Amino acid sequence: MARAASIDRKTNETNISLSLSIDGEGKSELKTDVPFMDHMLDLFTKHGQFDLTVNADGDIEIDDHHTTEDIGICLGQAFKDALGDKKGIKRYGNAFVPMDEALAQVVVDLSNRPHFEFKGELPSSRVGTFDTELVDEFLWKFALEARINLHVIIHYGRNTHHIIEAIFKALGRALDEASTVDPRIKGVPSTKGML
Repeated sequence: MARAASIDRKTNETNISLSLSIDGEGKSELKTDVPFMDHMLDLFTKHGQFDLTVNADGDIEIDDHHTTEDIGICLGQAFKDALGDKKGIKRYGNAFVPMDEALAQVVVDLSNRPHFEFKGELPSSRVGTFDTELVDEFLWKFALEARINLHVIIHYGRNTHHIIEAIFKALGRALDEASTVDPRIKGVPSTKGML
């Protein structure tokens, strides 16, 4: 059975259509009107071996906040839906990714218990025209809607672009590991009998 989902979200601020396949080939088709997010989502997709299509039209004449936040919401909902009953998944994932002088780590638990921790600082408030505080906003909304436990740790780095790039690559890799089906696991990997 294909682990895939599609989400449509239309508000007065954004109009988003998003499709995700967990068992993909790392292919992306992205049109968000936020070029930096296109770049980060492309990295996330490639390193997670997902297939992702995003068409987003938002009120970027104000700023990138609503579009970035709502993509996080839609991606989280799609990831949760695509996981299905979670039978046989590894559940946990951990990835360290270096990007030149920067090192980021992402640790996930597909637990159905949403929580988000972000440890570390982004040296600059902007990368090009992108407001870097939106990285936190995107990740928190993704974790909440995917109902996952997500920890992001910036070990070090000087270049903000490099740090954020390492985070998104590590996010893809950690989620790929956690969502991998392990034939040794019968049912869901929890003593509770459910996730």
